[in-house]
Amino acid sequence: MPIYALGDLEPTIHPDAYVHPDATVIGDVRIGAHASVWPQTVLRGDHGYIELGERSNVQDGCVLHCTERHPTILGPSSAIGHAVHVEGATIGTGCLIASGSVVLNGSVIEDGGMVGAGAVLSYGSHVKTGEIALGVPGKVRENTSFSAENIALVVDSYVKRAQRFKAELRRLDPLG
Repeated sequence: MPIYALGDLEPTIHPDAYVHPDATVIGDVRIGAHASVWPQTVLRGDHGYIELGERSNVQDGCVLHCTERHPTILGPSSAIGHAVHVEGATIGTGCLIASGSVVLNGSVIEDGGMVGAGAVLSYGSHVKTGEIALGVPGKVRENTSFSAENIALVVDSYVKRAQRFKAELRRLDPLG
């Protein structure tokens, strides 16, 4: 798995975390216990830092970046779906950022907040606890469609999946 230092900036990956061999981690990236990072995801902590809380997951094909002014923080027990771009945002505990969405600099997703699939949150957006952002541009409303229990199920499934991949994944092609 490509894990890179950038000058003095080195990733810190908890031994119980799982980073897929085809993910890329660069610079000041902090990955907590039982967190997981999936194939073709790039975490680039070059102008600030990226932090993934315990039991959080960043699914296939995501790009997480940061700025000097805005780190990217994913709180514990939160999930970032497939092909999501997060740039300098703070995402709380128990959040779901659904597939294909974009969350830009200075945005805050409070604990239990959600961003729906394909939504785009421009600079400085705010999603409060119990709300969901939907559409382009993202419009925030009360979340009546996806509960905290649903988010917990997603998080639990990725903790279990990461344990399986850590134990059972093996490469079969000639380069492996």
